[in-house]
Parts: sequence; C-alpha cells; structure tokens
Amino acid sequence: MELHILEHRVRVLSVARRGLWLYTHPLIKLLFLPHRSRCKFFSLTETPEDYTLMVDEEGFKELPPSEFLQVAEATWLVLNVSSHSGAAVQAAGVTKIARSVIAPLAEHHVSVLMLSTYQTDFILVREQDLSVVIHTLAQEFDIYREAAMGQEDPGQFLDSKTRPGPTPLPDWPPGGAPAHGHLFTCCCPPAGPSPTVHPIQSPQNRFCVLTLDPETLPAIATTLIDVLFYSHSTPKEAASSSPEPSSITFFAFSLIEGYISIVMDAETQKKFPSDLLLTSSSGELWRMVRIGGQPLGFDECGIVAQIAGPLAAADISAYYISTFNFDHALVPEDGIGSVIEVLQRRQEGLAS
Repeated sequence: MELHILEHRVRVLSVARRGLWLYTHPLIKLLFLPHRSRCKFFSLTETPEDYTLMVDEEGFKELPPSEFLQVAEATWLVLNVSSHSGAAVQAAGVTKIARSVIAPLAEHHVSVLMLSTYQTDFILVREQDLSVVIHTLAQEFDIYREAAMGQEDPGQFLDSKTRPGPTPLPDWPPGGAPAHGHLFTCCCPPAGPSPTVHPIQSPQNRFCVLTLDPETLPAIATTLIDVLFYSHSTPKEAASSSPEPSSITFFAFSLIEGYISIVMDAETQKKFPSDLLLTSSSGELWRMVRIGGQPLGFDECGIVAQIAGPLAAADISAYYISTFNFDHALVPEDGIGSVIEVLQRRQEGLAS
C-alpha cells in the first residue's frame, strides 16, 4: 500500500460555545463560499463542550484571535493510505489501517489525531514527528510526500521527475534513515510508561454517516446554519454519573478537497431534505463510543490505538473522529454490545 503525506498543514482549534457568535461569519464563508477562500481542508465538529476546527493554514487566516479561541501549539500534517492503484482505502473507517499505521506509531510514541469521513480516513501527526513517522512506516508502505507547486496553482504536485504527481521519498539505506537533511534524520524515542486507561461512554444517539453533492450544498444551507449555529437546545453534559448518557450533542461537517462528509444523529437528519443527503445502500446506523473522562490533551500517545486496535482484531468496522478534548468512535448499531465488551476487556487488561 501507499502512504501519502498530503500538502495540508493543519491547525487544530477549539471555539467556545459562548463565543460562537464571533466566528459565525468566517465559518459560513468556509462552509458555503469555498471559492472565496484558498482553504482546502476544513472540518467542524460540534460536541457538548465546544466546536473543534481542523483547518489548513488558509482557513486559519480566516479566524480572528479572541478569548474564545484555543489553538493547539503544533502544526499537524495529514496522512492518507491508498492502494497501489491510487484508490483510497475505505473500509467503513479506521479499522483496516489500525494495525499497519496507528499501532506502530503508538509503539514509537507518536501522538495522532483521526478524522474519518464518508470518503476516507485521515491520520494527523505533528509536523515535528514526521521523521519518526517515516522511519516507522517505511518498511510497510511506499511513502509519498505531496507538495504544492506554488501559490498560483496549489493543486499541482511535483514528483522526482518533471511531470505532476507525488514525490516519492528516497529508499532507506541499510541501518536506518539517510544522513542528508534533517527531515529524514530519526532517533526513535525510548520505551515510555504504559498508556493511560481512559473511561468510555456510549450515548444512546443513533448516528448517520452521510455525504452530499457539493452542487446541492446551497439547498441545505438554511437548515445546516440553523443546526450548527442557532440551535437553542441545551447541551447535555459530557461527563455524567451514568455510564450510558441518554444522548449527546454531536455534529461533524467536513469539506476536504471538494468532498463533503457529515455525521449527525438520526433525529437531526429528519430536519434535512431526505433526497439530498446520501449514505451507503444499506442505510446503516451507528452508535458512538466516547473516549475520555476529562480532556485528553495532545501529547499522550496510543489513545486511538487503544480503541482502533481491539476493534480491528475483532473485525468491527468503525469511524473515528478526534476533537479538541475527546475522541469518538462510531460503530455499527447492531454491534455496540460487542464493542463495549471488547473495549472493557482491553481496559481491564491495561489496568491490571
């Protein structure tokens, strides 16, 4: 398989719910007027705590600094797995790449964020960790670095020759990374402490994973703006004494390289025109596993692996969406009982 390091340099941000009014205009621009911005990677996820944004540098410029905006210190690079034919590897989410990408990175203490979409899965790694990522995955993947040709045409890429295309990274010499250039110089970190065992919750919402023809986005604009920005329902607390909260506020929208992906609960979907939102032929509904009893932070490694690894071993499909404070896995509704059992066994094993 091929691992592509995409051209996007992404910032991860949190907008406080009480400060959303300050960002409504720039977010609507990024949502509905992509031709007015050079932003190519935009993701907005609403949770009970806040709104998480993952945006490239062009999108980041649209957002004014304020007391309501938190910005993670690191700049993140975006990885995508594809087959040698060039097709993205999409197998209902993150499980197919768990063993080959996420687990090895966790073993080498690389922190990752995940963004599963209707079309594919994106793995975000901190730019400072790129050399470790390359060193760790080079034996398993053909790795390509996509770089923008220039400001005039950011969609073109260069390869080692002169035609447009991805740039293959050089082969590793015997003994490890090549000595020329700091980018490929790697010193793998020593083994660290065992990962923290994080609590999980499974709210009762039933979720849909959907896509939309970008040409029809204006037809749902009013409803989408209302759901994202003007819903007056009181957010339910994420932390609850009950292990099974009745429901939580969760809505994810991404517009990445022209492709739209939406995650919403089944009740929210009823507000939208049924003939415009597209899903798989099975129309499968999903349940959520929410990871973290308190904000997870960005430095801890292995959080995604703790969830995706056991699900992959059990051959359970999953979508995975990281946010500023917590992580969220979506699994088939009819398998939620098995998922909880698998993850609880995993937690008991880590805790013992």
